[in-house]
Amino acid sequence: MVMPIFDTEAALDASQPRPLGLSTPQPGVFDAETTQNHSVNVAVFAPDLERVEVVFQAPGEPWRAHILSNVQDGVHFGLVDGMPPGTRYGFRAAPSEGGLPLSIPALDLDDDGDQPLLLDPYGRAVDQRGEFLTSVHVETGFDWGDDQAPRTPMRTSVIYEAHVRGQTMLHPDIPEHLRGTYAGMAHPVMIQHLTELGITAVQLLPIHFHLDESHLQDLGMTNYWGYNTAAFFAPHSDYATEAARTAGPHAVQDELKGMIKLLHAAGIEVILDVVYNHTAEAGPDGPPLSFRGLAEKRYYRHDAHGRYLDTTGCGNTLDFSDPVVVDLALDSLRYWVNDFHVDGFRFDLAVTLCRDASNTFDPRHPFLQAIAEDPVLSEVKLIAEPWDVGYGGWQTGRFPQGWSDWNDHFRDGVRSFWLSDRAAIEAGGQGGSVASLAELMAGSANLFASSGRTRLASVNFITAHDGFTLKDLVSYDRKHNEANGEQNRDGHGDNRSYNHGFEGRSENEAIVAARSLSIRNLMATLLLSFGVPMITAGDEIGRTQQGNNNAYCQDNPTAWLDWSRTQEANAMFRTTRELVRLRRWFLRHQPESFPGQANDSSLQWFDDKGKKMTPARWNDPTVRSVQLLMGHEDSEIRGLIVVNGSNTDVKMVLPEILSESGIGKRMFELRFTTSVLHDRRKGALVASGERDILQANTINIYRT
Repeated sequence: MVMPIFDTEAALDASQPRPLGLSTPQPGVFDAETTQNHSVNVAVFAPDLERVEVVFQAPGEPWRAHILSNVQDGVHFGLVDGMPPGTRYGFRAAPSEGGLPLSIPALDLDDDGDQPLLLDPYGRAVDQRGEFLTSVHVETGFDWGDDQAPRTPMRTSVIYEAHVRGQTMLHPDIPEHLRGTYAGMAHPVMIQHLTELGITAVQLLPIHFHLDESHLQDLGMTNYWGYNTAAFFAPHSDYATEAARTAGPHAVQDELKGMIKLLHAAGIEVILDVVYNHTAEAGPDGPPLSFRGLAEKRYYRHDAHGRYLDTTGCGNTLDFSDPVVVDLALDSLRYWVNDFHVDGFRFDLAVTLCRDASNTFDPRHPFLQAIAEDPVLSEVKLIAEPWDVGYGGWQTGRFPQGWSDWNDHFRDGVRSFWLSDRAAIEAGGQGGSVASLAELMAGSANLFASSGRTRLASVNFITAHDGFTLKDLVSYDRKHNEANGEQNRDGHGDNRSYNHGFEGRSENEAIVAARSLSIRNLMATLLLSFGVPMITAGDEIGRTQQGNNNAYCQDNPTAWLDWSRTQEANAMFRTTRELVRLRRWFLRHQPESFPGQANDSSLQWFDDKGKKMTPARWNDPTVRSVQLLMGHEDSEIRGLIVVNGSNTDVKMVLPEILSESGIGKRMFELRFTTSVLHDRRKGALVASGERDILQANTINIYRT
């Protein structure tokens, strides 16, 4: 039952419109009686409502209501007694004013079929009981001890994109009650896997509280990826252990913070994938859960006729031309850094966050400028998904200094060179020139130059959560998303993949060998290119989704990591680990300015004759081989990457370099080759100016 509470003059005078959400009165400002009564300051931005009441239920108490009688600039606020930690609450329109506040009719909220309350946009936790959602008052204290942010420089970062649930659901060495949880993500077995692989940062798919879209509910599915946020300050409780969920929101927060603390202790940063471009309230016909019922005209973008503008493909778009929306995102980001010690963010559909009042992308948008000037947010990693689905939505390379971009040019170009080009060549056609691959391997410097950024602004990736896994890229020509319930209409059709002659799983030894070689070429290109590499979880052990390239609704073994560790999986893990170590070793022997400030003398290109590449050679589409000699001129260590993208073996003359004394030729030591001869040839010495044979479709890596 909801019992009315009537405002007192003292409470009205003591309350404040900021900060939004629930806040505890500061010691010394309010008297002891106020503190003893579990008084909190409640403030909500709700210009669409004439009067607002907060309806709440303290633990073990009946539902009560309090009218927030103070209003300032659209913010309704008041001091409310009887809201200790653990109190469930929400907002709704209050009865019209007529002298004293009207009595509030009795209502058993738990038995109401609709969603009678609106979530607090600044709520720190969400309680979900069937269709009934409420915010929860949570104390945020946690013993961080001597926790220190790793602060890994971008030049030495290796990012690992993972899903909290899918990462550990099938891991046999993690206790069953911890699988699929925050605690499971930080289990010693998982930390050992990440550190042994050489990962410096885990980028987690959304962990903000999210909901399942109605069409998925109708199909009996869930939004596994979680890109449907309903509360930007609340962790998703389903990723916590059953014990933490039973204990309540504070225990859920503690488990998440404990995960971050343990990862930090292992030197691993935590980056959150955040979705500020839209909310779970879907299109204009969707149910009002929070923002829509409080300030629909301010939170969401509309056209001149009052209709929703959608640059996200999700039914609604948050309007970042409104300072209220910008402040919401900034406050949320600061909260996750300050209270959860998060090390950075990857912004989903980041272009939407930078559209001005005319719905045009602005690289000097107030949101971007505010982050640059913020003493907290300017110090963490900021990664943009530099596109959305609106007009002018592709903006890779145009984000400002301090940001890195997901480089889709790298993804598409590397796939084309090693897969779709190879398919064309083997079919009797012609592939593309090596020039496009060379630009990508060099960090796409030209792409980022106009924004004043270096190669380190490029987050290189070949796969991500969205699309084929690495193994599926070499096993399928077509997507196979039938299990998603949309007649295979969903998912991207331009995959630039190559099944090597057979669609799907094959026992043919020649096909298996060809696919393994292509995977090694792709992983080597990713980890040895300039920029910041991002590995998708499971690619290091050959994970497959059986051709599903849009497994957003597959909360099952299709999308979970398979930890059975077959011989093939173990071989792929060893390859990935060796490449990461090779990358780290090389960078350790270069000055900190490298490769960000690399110049022509530290990046030199040679053809198969050991001669400098000429414009004619770069523009020749039949040229599929190239050599990259890299290393700062002041470094004693130089690296040589030799690429053969043709379907025949090539005799490559290694570049002539004088010895350190200036007399005689230097020797190149083969450190890695993607060919099947790796174990036999590793350590082989070849003098500069001499020939070495590269097998068809392989990469050799040497050091001097």
